[in-house]
Parts: sequence; structure tokens; C-alpha cells
Amino acid sequence: MSAESKVGGRLSPYLEFTAHEWSKLRAATPLSLSEDDLDRLRGINVELSLDDVAEIYLPLSRLLNLYVNASQELYRASDTFLGQLPAKVPYVIGVAGSVAVGKSTTARVLQALLDRWPDHPKVDLVTTDGFLHPNRILTERGLMDRKGFPESYDRRKLLQFMSDIKSGAPEVRAPVYSHLVYDIVDDESVVVAQPDIVIVEGLNVLQTGVSDGENPLFVSDFFDFSIYVDADLDDVRDWYVERFFTLRATAFQDEQSFFRRFADLTDAEATQTATDIWTTINERNLVDNILPTRERADLILRKGSDHRVKRVDLRRL
Repeated sequence: MSAESKVGGRLSPYLEFTAHEWSKLRAATPLSLSEDDLDRLRGINVELSLDDVAEIYLPLSRLLNLYVNASQELYRASDTFLGQLPAKVPYVIGVAGSVAVGKSTTARVLQALLDRWPDHPKVDLVTTDGFLHPNRILTERGLMDRKGFPESYDRRKLLQFMSDIKSGAPEVRAPVYSHLVYDIVDDESVVVAQPDIVIVEGLNVLQTGVSDGENPLFVSDFFDFSIYVDADLDDVRDWYVERFFTLRATAFQDEQSFFRRFADLTDAEATQTATDIWTTINERNLVDNILPTRERADLILRKGSDHRVKRVDLRRL
């Protein structure tokens, strides 16, 4: 472990661990997932084994369990000071990173591990895709080719959702997004009813940018802990193209799929199409909006070309 390191000629605020060093921090935390569990949690084309879970995600779940317990004690102390009954306020974890980097798998694995700890048995997962503007609005604003960029989200609705969560509201609803039809699903919602932990996963959840003046808050202001899933840009591009090929043979074949027109592409056409989409949309969003937020995270999972986490950077308190 490196207690101090330099990034761009300056001291880093992170403690750096190799995967092997990090794995030792698991202590006696038991592996509570089975191979069947992992099959349900893996994302498309994401390589993840039970050994990877034990090495990287079990120590992380142990750390988060300690943080959650400390946070609960802090809330109790505050309520005692204020002379009020303890309120149940969820511990909120943000998970950020590029398209195709595996952040959704990371969020699902953490949810599965954390809800097996006895102190916080209810863990909800919400993705910010549901807070994208509907396609009709994106089309009206000329933003369909910038879907996933900060301006494509209903920021006010997302901030209200986060505020309600951290206010301890009995029930909060989030919109539902369908990747099949590539749009918000009307009249459907995800209900979040006072869980112990909420994991919020999305592309731009760590972004600050410029305040609109009316509301100076940002999504990340509501996080108790944040994670950024990182990898070399060339590797993420390759994973995106691989995922496109898998979807071409599966989801794109569905007649309801927004991307049905890509189902019959040749291999050469699919490679070119996926590369073009990556370069013109996803890479631009990553470089301009997502990657600059990496150093705002409390923990960075740095992946190698095989999708395995090679290094863990933990922000020092």
C-alpha cells in the first residue's frame, strides 16, 4: 500500500492498494454469494468470478458496513442533541463511471453483499437512467444524440428524489427506464420505502458543473460514499464494441427494440457502427463529463483489460 503518491506532480489524497493488498482487508468476512447469484448479477460481457468478489467486493462491503454503522451512530447522537425521535435516514452510495465499464455490475454486486449484513438488511438500487428526459423532449430539444450527457437528465426531478431520500420520506418514487425501447416507461415507477442503504448508479452522478442559481445543490451532495469504476479508454471502447455484438444477437432481435435496425448488420458493419457511436457520443461524454469527476470519488476501482480490478484507491479521511 502506498500511503502517499503523486498525480500530475502533486500529492494524491488517496491510499493506493494493489488487488492483493486490498483483499487482505476482507478479514473474516464470509462470501455470501453463490455462482448462481453471480450469474444473475453479471452485466453483458463483464467477466467476474467469485474469486474477484472475494478479493475486491467483500473488503469493500466490510468497509461500507463499518461506515454505515458509524453513520447510524452519528444520526442517533444528532437526534439526542436535538431532543427528537430518531429518524430513519438511508445511507446513500453513489456509483459512477463510463458506459460499458461495468458500473452496473458493481452496483448490483454491492447491493447483494450489503443486504446480507445483519445491521442493514434492506438495500435498494436506483439507476439515474429513469431521470433521463423522455425521448419526445430530447427530440424537441435536439438532444437525442447527447443522451447520457448531463443536459439530457431532468436534474430538478433527480435532485428532488435525492432530497426526499435524505429527508427520511416514508416513500419515494423513481421513474423507470427501458433499455429495450430506449425510453422512459409511462406510469411505472420504482418505490423506495425507507431502506437502510440506497445505491444510486449513473454516468454523471459525481458531476458538479455550474449551478443554475436557482438550486445550488448537486446529486453528489446527498452521497455518504461514492465509487468510481475506472479503466483505460481503449479498453472501455473494446468492451463497448463487444457488448454491441452481444446485443446484436440478443436484445436487438426483439421487434420492440429501439435498435432493431442494427440486428442484421454484418460483423464489419457492426464493428464500424459500434465504433462510430462510441467515438461520437460515449467517448465524448466520458472525456468531457464523466472522467473529470473521477477524483471526486471516495473510492476508485481501477480495472485492467480483462475487466478485473487491479488497483483500489481509497480517499483518506
